[in-house]
Amino acid sequence: MTAPTELRVSRDRRLLTVTFPDHRPFELPAEMLRVLSPSAEVQGHSPEQRVTVPGKRDVAILKIEPVGNYAVRITFDDFHDTGIYTWTYLHQLGHDKEARWQAYLDELEEKGLSRG
Repeated sequence: MTAPTELRVSRDRRLLTVTFPDHRPFELPAEMLRVLSPSAEVQGHSPEQRVTVPGKRDVAILKIEPVGNYAVRITFDDFHDTGIYTWTYLHQLGHDKEARWQAYLDELEEKGLSRG
């Protein structure tokens, strides 16, 4: 996957717009990026270890730092910063945004958790 032509954080720091060459922009809410972080803390080391992260409705993006030519590290205002978001992962999140978000909401409901 090639690098995006644009990574832009909204003024309120709650939305990341990612534009890849020859694709429409993907708008990814900070909350979604945080709760679906590719970090081991969230994803675990196997599907059985995946953690459902509640209470992040108001999370914001503090900064974005490049990681080589293949990814970015996002630091959130809850100081989570261990996820490395590869271009491929950001593209997948954008492409499957609705389905992934609904799966997350379903997990919260099943576990009796809230978005906060």
